[in-house]
Amino acid sequence: MDDKITKIKNIDIFKEGRLEENLVGHPFYLDYDKANVLVSDSKKNRVNGIPRGCFLLAFYEGAGREPSEALLLRVVKNIKLPLEDEILASRIEYYKDNVNTTKKSELDAITRFEFSFSGLECNILGSFYNGVDDEVVFGADVENFYSSNNYRVYKPSEDVLEYIVNSSLTESTDEKIGFVRYSSSKRFQNNEKPSVVYINPKDFLGKRSALFGMTRTGKSNTLKKIVQLTQNINGKVNPKDKNNFKTFNSKNIPTKAIGQIIFDINGEYANENLQDGTSISKMYTENVVKYCVEPKDDEFKVMKVNFYYEIEEGFELLKALLKEKTQFIDSFKNVDLSKPDKDAEPSEHVRYYRRLAAYRCCLYLAGFEPPKNFKYLYFARNADINNDIEWEETGDPKKMSFGNAVEWFKKLWENYATSNTIKNYAEGNDNEWADDGLKALLVFISQYRTPGNKNPVSGYEKLKKYVGLHTNLSEKPYDEEIIKELRNGKIIIIDLSQGNPEIQKLYSEKICEKIFEDSMSNFTKTMPNNIIQFYFEEAHNLFPKKEDSDLNQIYNRIAKEGAKLNLGLIYATQEVSSISSNILKNTQNWFISHLNNSDETKELKKYYDFADFADSLVRFSPESDKGFVRMKTYSNSFVIPVQIDEFKDEGD
Repeated sequence: MDDKITKIKNIDIFKEGRLEENLVGHPFYLDYDKANVLVSDSKKNRVNGIPRGCFLLAFYEGAGREPSEALLLRVVKNIKLPLEDEILASRIEYYKDNVNTTKKSELDAITRFEFSFSGLECNILGSFYNGVDDEVVFGADVENFYSSNNYRVYKPSEDVLEYIVNSSLTESTDEKIGFVRYSSSKRFQNNEKPSVVYINPKDFLGKRSALFGMTRTGKSNTLKKIVQLTQNINGKVNPKDKNNFKTFNSKNIPTKAIGQIIFDINGEYANENLQDGTSISKMYTENVVKYCVEPKDDEFKVMKVNFYYEIEEGFELLKALLKEKTQFIDSFKNVDLSKPDKDAEPSEHVRYYRRLAAYRCCLYLAGFEPPKNFKYLYFARNADINNDIEWEETGDPKKMSFGNAVEWFKKLWENYATSNTIKNYAEGNDNEWADDGLKALLVFISQYRTPGNKNPVSGYEKLKKYVGLHTNLSEKPYDEEIIKELRNGKIIIIDLSQGNPEIQKLYSEKICEKIFEDSMSNFTKTMPNNIIQFYFEEAHNLFPKKEDSDLNQIYNRIAKEGAKLNLGLIYATQEVSSISSNILKNTQNWFISHLNNSDETKELKKYYDFADFADSLVRFSPESDKGFVRMKTYSNSFVIPVQIDEFKDEGD
């Protein structure tokens, strides 16, 4: 265990948490959930103030016994004292008496004493108690309580506060994330030694994590810190564990390097920026592989599809992009380009290769340049049909150049209704010579909706605007390369800053689906999956909306099924209400900065104890509050207010 964590763990909370100089008051009401505490101005001043959200400890000190239990309280708000009305009346009278006096009035000691008290309403977060072998344990509730007059309430010192916020941490992998911060104003806090907050990166591995807050409140900085902490874990992975089928070894360190993939909509992770003075890609140059949509420089791999080889992937892209609702486009999108099983009827294979050749002709006409070694199309042609359309076959009857194939398909469609061979085929069979898929492709090639060159349509012209998605250079799909690199523990950055929203969404979904499918395949084959972390900046541009109930949508599937596949999901966006409830309900780690309206805080109140912070979350100082978050991690039983450390090169 890290020396700093060991020091924190060795603190005796029942001794150091009860120093007399940190006494703030006594509870005058107590139950399983709440404690109302009487405090005085003098004690508030002595402990450097009691801000909203402050942790307090209530110890049972009745019957002269040494306490073995401490209730953990959080200050929520001021509360009216039982005698508040009488005190208020006395104050008003005092102010009235001094309206017109020229001599300074002095309160008598008794009245001044009465006026100095106030009440604090606190929520009880749980209790620290001596467990087996006197080891201190935290429970997230109260098993029993006694009369409130037997308790004394203390504000934790800096060291005790460190113990409280790090009480769940036990691993050697724990990493510093920031320090406790209670409020935007820091007049008192600046006089105190910061209490460091550690997190266990294991909390994020294979888990779902959310970062919510308005723009420029530190979400990206927090996300980068999580990437950095995860990469620190990779430095502890033992290569000798590579044949270990367990996800973690006996020291709770992953047995295989963790892959991380960042969907970078704004380009701030792939490129150095003024905000940080560095970037993930610069900090981890040897471990980062960067992809982009359009060519940039030698540091990036172009993330394009070879439409001639990656048939189904490319066709899915085109189907998603063709939004126009017309009959000929709908028919095109319904074409089946999946390859038949090897045991399928020979006629199915003949029809498939005919459709495939026609589809490639559509690409050729639209300007998708074929690979240099891809000069011919192979598909069967009927000699009788050749005669009907007056086509003179030369060379190999199953081999044809792109230009000739285009002309053959055009002639076929022009004469389709008059060909005797095609008519006779339809009369002697249950289906036509050309299936619906081939017909739809012939419409695109010929640019006529019906045979005989009638009813012109734009056809293949609809595909020209998507030529930029195509590359004729690589035969290996980029998504296969990405999966291989993730399995080797690389950081993959997908720079989507050049793409329009549709392209961003398409590439994101396609890559996520491929990684999910690969992980599921390994799972069903009882093969080990290393941990892969997905990071989504501006997630509202990619994720399903709150009302979207499609559980088959890839992000919902990662949220609900990703844990068993060792897939982690970390997403950042401005609004809680913009994210599907299916994802929110499966989120274990939360980082909340500034939310600017009550609708968002109302949504947030549904989760954990964030209701304690609803009012303070709508207050924000742009100059000083960046990175000030309320954090709930998987290990912790309660929310901690934290100032997140600035992302920077740890070697600086």
